[in-house]
Amino acid sequence: MVRYKNIKIFTGNANPKLASEITEYLGMELSHATVGKFSDGEVNLTITESVRGADCFIIQPTCPPVHDNLMELLIMIDALRRASAKRITAVLPYYGYARMDRKSKARDPITAKLVANLLTEAGTDRILAVDLHAGQIQGFFDIPVDHLNAAHLITEYFRNLLDLDEVVVVSPDVGGVVRARTLSDSLRVPLAIIDKWRPAPNEVEIKNLIGSVEGKIAIMIDDIIDTAGTIPMGAQMLMDKGAKDVYACCIHPVLSGPAIDRISKSVVKEIVVTNTIPLTEEKQIDRIKTISIAPLLGEAIIRIHEDISVSKLFV
Repeated sequence: MVRYKNIKIFTGNANPKLASEITEYLGMELSHATVGKFSDGEVNLTITESVRGADCFIIQPTCPPVHDNLMELLIMIDALRRASAKRITAVLPYYGYARMDRKSKARDPITAKLVANLLTEAGTDRILAVDLHAGQIQGFFDIPVDHLNAAHLITEYFRNLLDLDEVVVVSPDVGGVVRARTLSDSLRVPLAIIDKWRPAPNEVEIKNLIGSVEGKIAIMIDDIIDTAGTIPMGAQMLMDKGAKDVYACCIHPVLSGPAIDRISKSVVKEIVVTNTIPLTEEKQIDRIKTISIAPLLGEAIIRIHEDISVSKLFV
């Protein structure tokens, strides 16, 4: 028995495991599409079922390899539009190029806006995103955007794991204070801030600590962990300042370049992440704990499909 009428869930190659978890949560199967490559590297897409008049959702984070995953998404959107889909929603658990959301120096591109334009022009009717690096990116789109916050999943994990009387939340930089404040308020624990400076992209220097972590279990929170330059250095500083243990968490585990090696050699006890980005086998180390966002996205998809409020999921 089909639980939801006239709904189609597609996925590219970016995170098919998450797409399968979402369809399992919804009690349905993934729609049939094969996304491969021609011999010259161009995307070869085959959709083997009708989508005419259907409400279509494409689960495709634009994570590394960013350009391959982005092109797959754009081509699938175009194919569904030309096949007379009623509505196309791009489900972006991770939005690549989100960190290029403004001009920080002369002649910089604003690539987050460019990608928004590409998705819109391809034929996307709606965006479902998770924890955009900057909230104002929602305004880069001229179509509706549902922006979900997955931090409450991490909040519940730590609430069940730790004695909150011993916990302090730490922002790894001044720019992340709002995010850290949200977690500290949810857990009702103190907040500390690391004073960080970036002399160049993917380079970081730790300057100072605002607040106290002595005798406490510290939880460092960020939205993205990329090369993991900040987390190991910050964790060592917190231990030097008297912390008992250091945990870290993020929504998007990019974990590029030397990230896994740095984490393995660090004093961080555990890093809690979500599965917005799939972890390759070499990144699935014991110190990394993954929480699934499939139920959150599944609920959002149901609400969008049935044209009811998604705002209750904005927590």
